[in-house]
Amino acid sequence: MADGAPGRTSAAPYYRTVGSERDVFRRACGERLPVLLKGPTGCGKSRLVEAVAHELGRPLVTVACNDETSAADLLGRWLVRGGETVWQDGPVTRAVRTGAILYLDEVAEAREDVIVVLHPLADHRRELFVDRHDETILAPAGFQLVASFNPGYRRGPKDLKPSTRQRFVAIAMRYPEAAIETEIVATESGCETSVAKRLVSFANKVRELHEAGLAETASTRLLVAAARLVKAGVPPRTACRAAIVEPLTDDPSTAEALGDLADLAF
Repeated sequence: MADGAPGRTSAAPYYRTVGSERDVFRRACGERLPVLLKGPTGCGKSRLVEAVAHELGRPLVTVACNDETSAADLLGRWLVRGGETVWQDGPVTRAVRTGAILYLDEVAEAREDVIVVLHPLADHRRELFVDRHDETILAPAGFQLVASFNPGYRRGPKDLKPSTRQRFVAIAMRYPEAAIETEIVATESGCETSVAKRLVSFANKVRELHEAGLAETASTRLLVAAARLVKAGVPPRTACRAAIVEPLTDDPSTAEALGDLADLAF
C-alpha cells in the first residue's frame, strides 16, 4: 500500500486526453459523484487522477490496494508512543477529514472489509465510520472518492460486486489509438517520434497475441520506459527486451516470440 500525502506539485502532470474521460471526471467531481476508472494496466488511469486533482487545486491521497490491504490499514489504529496510547489516522480517514481526493488504485484487490467501509462514503451518506475510534466523519464538500480496477485482470475470483459498482460513475479507459499513443510516448520520454511510432507498432502486435497467454499485455507505461532507455543510448531491440518483453513474461519461448516481434519493429 502506498499513501500519497495530501498536497500537489507545482508542475501540472502530463495527461493526453483521449475522449470524454477528462470532462466526465471533472463534472462528476463537481457533482460529488464517486468515480470508477476501468481499464488495463498502464493506460493512464492514475495519471488522469493526478492531472484532474492538479487542475482542481485539490490535495490527492493515493492508496495502492492489494490483497493484504485491510480496513484497519486505511482507517487507522491505536499506537503506543512514549508510554501513551494514541490514535493515528489512516490514509482514508485523513483524506475525508481534509476534503481531499481519495484515489484507491486497484480497489478490487483489497479485502472485503475495505469495500464495506467504502459503501457509506460512496452513496448519499458521504460518511466514514471509524469503528476502532468510535467516530463517524461526515465528508466535507471537497472530498472526492475515486477508485480504479482492471476488469481483464484476475488473481482468483475477485471482482467488484454490483452493490459496489452501482455507487460509482464508471469511466472506461483503453490504450489510445496509434497516433495518440505515439504522441504520448514521445512526449513522456523525449525520444524521437520515429522511435515512439515503432514502439507503438510493436505494442499493438503484442496486444493482438491472444494465444500467448500473457497475464497482461504491453502497456503505454512499458513503452515509455523502453523509449527512455533508447533515449539514454540503449539499442532499441535491447530496450524492448528489457522494458517490455521481460516484464511481460518469464516463459523462454514466449519471450523469444516477443523478442522476434521487437526485432521486426526495429
